[in-house]
Amino acid sequence: MARLLGPAEVRRRAAEVDLRPTKSRGQNFVIDANTVRMIVARAELAADDVVLEVGPGLGSLTLALLPGVRAVTAVEVDPVLAAALPVTVSEFAPEYADRLAVVVADALDPGPLPGPAPTALVANLPYNVAVPVLLESLARYPSIRHGVVMVQKEVADRLCATPGGRVYGVPSVKLAWYGQARAIGTVSASVFWPAPRVASGLVRFVRRPERSDAQSAQAAAEEELRRRAFAAIDAAFAQRRKVLRTSLAGWAGSVTAAEELLRRCGIPVTARGETLTAEDFRCLASGHTPTPSA
Repeated sequence: MARLLGPAEVRRRAAEVDLRPTKSRGQNFVIDANTVRMIVARAELAADDVVLEVGPGLGSLTLALLPGVRAVTAVEVDPVLAAALPVTVSEFAPEYADRLAVVVADALDPGPLPGPAPTALVANLPYNVAVPVLLESLARYPSIRHGVVMVQKEVADRLCATPGGRVYGVPSVKLAWYGQARAIGTVSASVFWPAPRVASGLVRFVRRPERSDAQSAQAAAEEELRRRAFAAIDAAFAQRRKVLRTSLAGWAGSVTAAEELLRRCGIPVTARGETLTAEDFRCLASGHTPTPSA
């Protein structure tokens, strides 16, 4: 079993690499071993899982992940932290060092990943890019079947919201496109260094099986459908107080075209975006043929 980082070890490793955590990169490092154990347990990982970890930082979560999975691919934007991570693993978990691959890249555009395709996403995501990183990872890697992410509590509430709720919006629908998500816990700010001003929330997601086959002959068509649906979602929530026949007019081509699509999907033309499910937007996108560019 790997040794895990506590407050003293985190601060020591930070001092060794002359690290001063920056807010711009969302650098808040977990200093509590029980917290990372809890995250890994709730991720329900299998021995053959290949985990994508975004923003591993000083390695607190990485060390807890390595013993129970086939491999961990860590994507870190900070080159100093990326270089320090293998050193930390060699010190605290040398028997698992060969399971780690580190990629120095922005998680929104990481390029090709080494080794086998990731099957799970488990990460303490930087607050400032949490939603785009989560959605981009799911779009880019259809092989990801499940995962747990730690995000700002307010963001966790939005990601797991259901239609009609006050915080239901674009992140809620787009995550629901891929699968089911639920909140599985709150994490105190006191387990981080430096401590953020807000609590964090844990979100567990499971992808729908029919949307995880990267080799399917329908993969390209499915991706095009997703893009159309996500454009409709953005349009519907851009002015969320407007009825859909108005808010979707630009996306559909006209108010009349929007009304026809809504009727075809059994959606009242006076409904608002906050009442629609991801499957409603899928229906709208399925019936929409984009107008060719001039």
